[in-house]
Formats: sequence, C-alpha cells, structure tokens
Amino acid sequence: MPAPKKYPDELRERAVRLYRESDPRPSFRRLAEQLNVHHEALRNWVRQAEADDGQRADRPSTDMVVENRRLAKENAELRRVNEVLRAASAYFASEIGPTRRWS
Repeated sequence: MPAPKKYPDELRERAVRLYRESDPRPSFRRLAEQLNVHHEALRNWVRQAEADDGQRADRPSTDMVVENRRLAKENAELRRVNEVLRAASAYFASEIGPTRRWS
C-alpha cells in the first residue's frame, strides 16, 4: 500500500498551472512560499508535468512509470510461477526415477 500523499492533487495541479501561466515566471522558492509547499516538490511537479506533455525527455512520463510498475509486478509473478513449476517438475521427476536410455 503506497504512502499517503502529503499534498492533494488539486494543489499540485493549481501550483503547476500558476507557474506556467505566470509571466515572468516566478522562482520555485517564491511561488512555493506563497502556496505553502516545499520548493523542491513544486519543481518536481512542474518537471513531471512537462514530461507528461512531451516537453522533457530526461524523465519518463507518468503513463510510462505506471506501465513499468505494472510490468515489473507481472514479471515478478511470472518468475514466482516459473520457480514453482521448476520445483514441481524436479519433485515429480525424482519420484519417477532415473530415465532409461535405449540402446
């Protein structure tokens, strides 16, 4: 179960929108102080929003992160099932005995 979020999603969206719509762009520190959030959190929100919009290539989009997590879980489950199948195969092979070679 993931940890609860410190800031609500509405605040995140509003903060990113305020940063983008401001002209000239304020510093992250100043805007963060006005919104009562940490400046690094605001900077990360803006960068993630830019990545989601395709404006940044240095970090994955939110959709890609979600897909990677899903695939990692699926991969872990498949590895676990494969290990169970290997163990069952070895167990049943030992009960049957060694295979005979026909000559």
